[in-house]
Amino acid sequence: MKICFVISDIKTETCGTTVVILKKAHERGHNVYVMSVGDFIFHRDENISLRCKKIPASLQGETVAEFWEQVQDDKLKTKAVKSSDMDVVFLRNNPTEETSDRHWAEHSGIAFARMIQQSGVLVLNDAFAMSHAFIDKLYFEELPSEIKPDSLITRNKEDILKFWERMGKKMVLKPLEGSGGQDVYLIDKDKKNLNQIVDTISAKGYIIAQEFLPEVSKGDVRVILMNGKILEENGEKAIIRRVNSDSSEFRSNLALGAKAKKAKLTPEIEKIVSLTAPKLIRDGLFFVGLDIVKDKLIEINVLSPGGLDYCEKIKLPAFTDTVVEAIERKIEYKKYYKNSLTNKELATMD
Repeated sequence: MKICFVISDIKTETCGTTVVILKKAHERGHNVYVMSVGDFIFHRDENISLRCKKIPASLQGETVAEFWEQVQDDKLKTKAVKSSDMDVVFLRNNPTEETSDRHWAEHSGIAFARMIQQSGVLVLNDAFAMSHAFIDKLYFEELPSEIKPDSLITRNKEDILKFWERMGKKMVLKPLEGSGGQDVYLIDKDKKNLNQIVDTISAKGYIIAQEFLPEVSKGDVRVILMNGKILEENGEKAIIRRVNSDSSEFRSNLALGAKAKKAKLTPEIEKIVSLTAPKLIRDGLFFVGLDIVKDKLIEINVLSPGGLDYCEKIKLPAFTDTVVEAIERKIEYKKYYKNSLTNKELATMD
């Protein structure tokens, strides 16, 4: 299998979920390529090319960090390869983390991937589904209301104040587009800095006001889904509790210092997955992260969900064999069905 991983930037990529999956695909003997989102090449009347690094079969690394350091090294050169030569293009760049000087990178990966997908290459997640779910907090609002906290999306300060009153003078404010816990604020009875916070967030776009869930003080749970099911390996499920050591910090993002712990599958999580999965399967979203507080889904990540890089540290399987095996099966299905299955169908076919 020839698989190309699209990431934000090879030089700055850290050893997260993408890299551990990429390394496993390499260990399983596949032809693995990696490219930055700025390295698509379009020429009229030709297939899109990918300026990427092919990871040599001989490349070794005892640890993920050692492996990735060799990939990042300038000694390993990039080369233009036709996208039509690939079996799979796996979109793993995160548009929501792009800086203001890289606005061009936010939509370009998905836009080029749509064209590659139409040429017959398997794209994961389905590029048209990713376009639809690009603002994932808005896509989140398409899910059943009974599994979500109450929320409001607006840029109007008066609307936000009315919502705050209705929520008992306690709510969470965050940008509609963003990730990693950045610009997320808890507004309580004293409304401290509310005007400044609203101005700061609204300067970047829409604001989402969300009901505050007291249980968030105990952390949240990241559930990783693949093909609409909880990712599982050797009887263990990819369910990770994220708890911040600072009890006054209501955000539980690992990037902000939260600690990862093993978590159990609860009836509440099962219900949320059962109500979310049909839509994800229909839309062609292969690899998705759900963030859950008790019986409420608080966020969904379809663009570049992470968490697998923490699994072995908390005595869970790496889950990477299972992910790569699932992609291998999709290529087999594509071959056996002689390209009669759509990308969307293949993307979530178990």
